[in-house]
Amino acid sequence: KGKGIKDIDFTVVRENTEGIYAGIGGFLKKDTPDEVATQEMISTRKGVDRVIKYAFEYAQKFGREPKLTVCDKSNVLTYAHNLWQRSFKEMGKNFPDVEQNHFLVDAITMKMVRNPEIFDVIVTCNIFGDIITDLGAEIQGGMGMAVSGNINPDSISMFEPVHGSAPDIAGQNIANPLAAVLAAGMMLRELGYGNLTPKVEEAVKDALENNMVTADQGGDLSTDEVGDYLVQNLKSKEEGE
Repeated sequence: KGKGIKDIDFTVVRENTEGIYAGIGGFLKKDTPDEVATQEMISTRKGVDRVIKYAFEYAQKFGREPKLTVCDKSNVLTYAHNLWQRSFKEMGKNFPDVEQNHFLVDAITMKMVRNPEIFDVIVTCNIFGDIITDLGAEIQGGMGMAVSGNINPDSISMFEPVHGSAPDIAGQNIANPLAAVLAAGMMLRELGYGNLTPKVEEAVKDALENNMVTADQGGDLSTDEVGDYLVQNLKSKEEGE
């Protein structure tokens, strides 16, 4: 309540190859009254160091302050997230210019709603990243505005709107294209064309401010019409330079 655009400007860096989504586990005495199901959380030093190093570098390069917050549940996940804590503290010694702090995942969800302005870059594990990025999407205006990138610092990366393919509205020309456009802007930065990213973001901001948006954002335009507006906006900015 009472928070606006100036208060909500943070990035979540999510480890996306390990954790509880690694698919390791099994059943004991399946389909019996004594059934036990296990799902293991895997955290490797290599994987944790890699994502935390990337998050520090991202905060250093693109952060507003810069500040990096590690989000975990180290008070109860005393093995896996002890590794996260140690990696964060050790890696942090190489980035003295980046402010460093820590929130447990339950606390960070409250702070994201009440005080989003205190965050700059957040780094977290796979499952917590999955959860808090959806919360972040709603804070910023819904899934139609949220973007993501699966980043490989050494090779090819993939960028996409968080909302997925939305098959329930396929072919109706009503899907919000802004997240897809913002994902392209994120891709430009990763490809070395970072000077173009702010132009894409400004065009989207203009669309929102002028209500040139689809119904989910309070407008009445079709997908094509929003796309045409963005193209014209970018062209006019280019001609004005």
